[in-house]
Amino acid sequence: MFNLCFFYQGTLNEHNHVQSDECRCSCDMHSGERPYSCEVCNRAFSIQSHLIKHKRVHSGELPYVCDVCKKTYRDRSGLIQHKRKHTGERPYVCDVCNKAYINKSTLIKHKRTHSGELPYVCDVCNKTYRDRSGLIEHKRTHTGERPYVCDVCNKAYINKSTLTKHKRTHSGERPYVCDVCNKAYINKSTLIKHKRTHSGERPYVCDICNKAYSEKSHMIRHKHTHSGERPYVCDVCNKAYINKSTLIKHERMHTGERPYVCDVCNKAYIYRCTLIQHKRTHSDERPYVCDVCNKAYSEKRCMIKHKRTHNGERPYVCDVCNRAYSENSTLIQHKRKHSGERPYVCDVCNRAYSENSTLIQHKRKHSGERPYVCDVCNKAYTRNSTLIQHKRTHTGERPYVCDVCNKAYSEKSNMIKHKHTHSAERPYVCDVCNKAYNYKSNLIKHKCIHT
Repeated sequence: MFNLCFFYQGTLNEHNHVQSDECRCSCDMHSGERPYSCEVCNRAFSIQSHLIKHKRVHSGELPYVCDVCKKTYRDRSGLIQHKRKHTGERPYVCDVCNKAYINKSTLIKHKRTHSGELPYVCDVCNKTYRDRSGLIEHKRTHTGERPYVCDVCNKAYINKSTLTKHKRTHSGERPYVCDVCNKAYINKSTLIKHKRTHSGERPYVCDICNKAYSEKSHMIRHKHTHSGERPYVCDVCNKAYINKSTLIKHERMHTGERPYVCDVCNKAYIYRCTLIQHKRTHSDERPYVCDVCNKAYSEKRCMIKHKRTHNGERPYVCDVCNRAYSENSTLIQHKRKHSGERPYVCDVCNRAYSENSTLIQHKRKHSGERPYVCDVCNKAYTRNSTLIQHKRTHTGERPYVCDVCNKAYSEKSNMIKHKHTHSAERPYVCDVCNKAYNYKSNLIKHKCIHT
């Protein structure tokens, strides 16, 4: 036995009232008898006070008012629990870890984290839950029920908390503020994750390689790299993914859904991060700054790539020839030289290319498009690189200098050819007679002799 202590006299009176009410109705509870029925929905109760509370669901009556913030409640117990938020009272304490709670039901749920008890079982898939509310929400994934509907856009949700968070996207409310940098967030969990960027905390550790993560989802994704498991499969193309969020984004490629819309120009995107990057083209925001030369970028990945020009890092290595690159996309393009893959095909002449950018340039030959125009003489080109080379004829710039004789050139390829005159290197060899040349053009002319 133990004695319960209460902060208010009213709370004690309520407790005594409930105890006496339960004593009067204990026979009904043991016998299973439910003599008190709701005349609206026919739900039956063993205790009359429970019926009275239930009927307020139908009438919408909220007779209990908080004298601090005027928030209203259906029953007195709800008001008492709410008022503890103002007083800070937490009378229900865990006997294992001393964590304290406002109400008894939350303490009971918490204690199951110590015992591992999962008493609520789904009768469809046998998945188990710590509390009844978790089971109810889960069962909606089977029934498709989404009872919580946004009154702005009619988007529906399984649980009320998700609807509350969603509605903040309309109102702009961000109630959770970082006490270090004042950055604000829509939900508390995102703030907790953000604060780990300040503290460096990484509480989620892989039990295979001890790599630590600040978010549980990142650790779970990482563990799939050990098992090779890809449990989320696209039902259109059967492509499999490590996590569900990536599958959802991928599926938008099939459906054409672009839920993230720019409020300036109405351009729509598949990914939220792409919208954020796009909006910087309107604001000219460049939050990512190189700590070596102070060059600023609108995207973090661009800044990371740029910094490799300072440190010489080339983390992407070809497993065929060991050639290294600073960008993964460049490595992918390079590996096509080994595989012969040419996935980008012209829909006019069926000519295939290893890079999409090369296909785009090629298609301009068919369309006649020349988007790169010289601002001096209005001469137009299909490629930006050709325009840059052309403009040097106006400026006289010769940025490529021979390190042997200091002769300068406007194009890098011409400087490389020139350097062969110093080394006597002849890299272009005829595959018929093995005669070698220092220029590719000379080899092409020579091969005409054989044909």
